[in-house]
Amino acid sequence: MSDAYFTTPFGRRPMTFGQLARQVAVRSAPAEGQVQKWQVFRDITEGKARLGVSDRSLAVLHALLSFHPETVLTSGSDLVVFPSNRELSLRAHGMAAATLRRHLAALIEAGLIIRRDSPNGKRYARKGPGGVIETAYGFDLSPLISRASEFERIAEEVRAHRHAIRLLRERITLLRRDIRKLIAFAEQEKLPGPWHDLAVRFADLSAPLPATTPSDVLEATATALQRLCQEVHKSLKENAIFQNLSANESQIERHQQTPPAENPDSESAQIAATAYASAPTSHQGNGNPSDIHLPDVLTACPTISSYSSTPISSWSDLLKTAELIRLFLGIGQHTWHESCQILGSRTASVVVAAILERHDQIRSPRAYLHSLTTRAKTGAFSVAPMIKALLRARLAATQPPNATLKVTDNTAGEAIGSLPSPRRAEHPAERLPMPPFPGQSRLRDLKDPPRRPEHRLFARSGHGP
Repeated sequence: MSDAYFTTPFGRRPMTFGQLARQVAVRSAPAEGQVQKWQVFRDITEGKARLGVSDRSLAVLHALLSFHPETVLTSGSDLVVFPSNRELSLRAHGMAAATLRRHLAALIEAGLIIRRDSPNGKRYARKGPGGVIETAYGFDLSPLISRASEFERIAEEVRAHRHAIRLLRERITLLRRDIRKLIAFAEQEKLPGPWHDLAVRFADLSAPLPATTPSDVLEATATALQRLCQEVHKSLKENAIFQNLSANESQIERHQQTPPAENPDSESAQIAATAYASAPTSHQGNGNPSDIHLPDVLTACPTISSYSSTPISSWSDLLKTAELIRLFLGIGQHTWHESCQILGSRTASVVVAAILERHDQIRSPRAYLHSLTTRAKTGAFSVAPMIKALLRARLAATQPPNATLKVTDNTAGEAIGSLPSPRRAEHPAERLPMPPFPGQSRLRDLKDPPRRPEHRLFARSGHGP
């Protein structure tokens, strides 16, 4: 290692104030004893943008470090490496000579190495007795020891900055997703609120952010999205949607998308003669069907009991079961809550039980329940005649044909003839016209036996057999 305090470049290259200042900094920096050269190289790689070096320059520095035989760089030892340009180019993955010189100058400019030129400008080492290197001319690696703490600090700052950028981008992505889906939900459900203005503001904040976007721009974008998300939440909370949703998981209150509107009045023609058309009476908006009893409901509608895990012994059990059944019947949450508000929760549960009992005769339970709710607004619906009609139909179905009539053989025909013929509930599909079947003629030909030849002969001649 040279004993000179300052070293100057060889040839026509002039001495600069920067080179002098870097040598002073290296000499005045406190030595850290020893450092791992590859750990220092990793720190330099992390902070290469801050240090002003490129990846190709780091490849040359890696090649220079490989010429030092020890893994640990110790202060006070010989830290000058003196490879030839040919060997240095081979270890730098075949880098061209001109490119190699350019990146060596970049490493010297960044203060990572110091050039120690010989009197003739060549790189070599002068050895003394026993093969010990007395003087070496080449590239001094001592800045890697004196600036090791600086490199470590820069690497930590770069890693912290990269982590903060990653968190900012994740935050922006989550806020964009939440705002987009909440606005789409509110517009789909037609909730009141300034959703159009919020959507326009969100579109302005949805521009793509390149990878080179500065952190201050990302921070400003995240702050604006956070304020917009708070306004969206505030608009949602001002509506009644959170009041209708319960935190009780046993309620199974999931969002049901409202299907396209159907004509509720067409459902009244799809049920039997003993269906639910009732005389105009005042509806019970308080939810207490005082003119019917729970045993009568369970007798008239026994099917609902099979959907309950426990026996239905109270109106609350019936309400919980009806809440489950209306999901299976396709009755949306909006229609259900509207029915509970107008009919009352108990009456709405009884109606759902009745709809389940006659589900094979009702095309759209949701539209039918909406029709009954609309009639109840004008006082044209009562649940009592519905349950009584179901009780009569069930009683008529369970009685044997000869339970109430005993006659002799001579008067049986007259007695049976005087009985009214029962009317069976007609299924909607039975009134649909049968589609023309081209194979009916062929089936009729198969049913009729073919005529014998003599039949055709007599038929042609006009004489009998």
